[in-house]
Amino acid sequence: MPLQTVEPKRLYRQIADQLRSLISKGEFAAGTRLPAERDLAKQLGVSRPSVREALIAMEVEGWVEVRTGSGVYVLDRPNRAKTSQLAPTEWGPLELIRARRVVEGEIASMAAVQAKRKDIDAMRKAIDAMKSDANRGVLPLEGDRAFHTAIVEACGNVVLIETVQSFWDSRRGPLFTRLGGYFETMKSWQSAIDEHEAIYAAISAHDGAAARTAMHAHMDKSHARFSASWRRAKTT
Repeated sequence: MPLQTVEPKRLYRQIADQLRSLISKGEFAAGTRLPAERDLAKQLGVSRPSVREALIAMEVEGWVEVRTGSGVYVLDRPNRAKTSQLAPTEWGPLELIRARRVVEGEIASMAAVQAKRKDIDAMRKAIDAMKSDANRGVLPLEGDRAFHTAIVEACGNVVLIETVQSFWDSRRGPLFTRLGGYFETMKSWQSAIDEHEAIYAAISAHDGAAARTAMHAHMDKSHARFSASWRRAKTT
């Protein structure tokens, strides 16, 4: 038997594999509701965010359906057969936000020290674009990316620029897109825009410590928005 390449598995995929195995063995029949996130997390010995990422992955792949205000339900096999598999390299959305907190916090601090007038103007333009889109009822993803890109470009470090770009490529992946579909609203985006204003104010004042703190606060609040109860989906 030829050997196959061994690849490390992301935690959310390990959780999803266990749940899929239980479903396949009939432990959870089609139409039944899975245990609550907190119960699954306790039984598996993992965090609730990791369980959420696993459930979102299973929904993208057609194994379950999330019904806001009710729970997560097992789908029948015909529905699962119609969906494609996620790439094994797909990052978990909530884990991605935590990584961004670490990296982009320091980037914001660096930018506050190094940013030139053109960089600060680019950040201002990006926030204005976000506001314009939000006022028209359009999710301001392009302006959001432009804002964070302007910050990292102010640092003048190609490795950091490409790192942030890779964050944004994952931000547009199926896992993050599906999770955002439940929790991103015009109200939540207005909060995010206000958080961007705080980051902008700190960077334009060339206050590195304040810029780091503002970026950390933004990422913490973003994580909290995506970690809210399913019952609060589309209401926060």
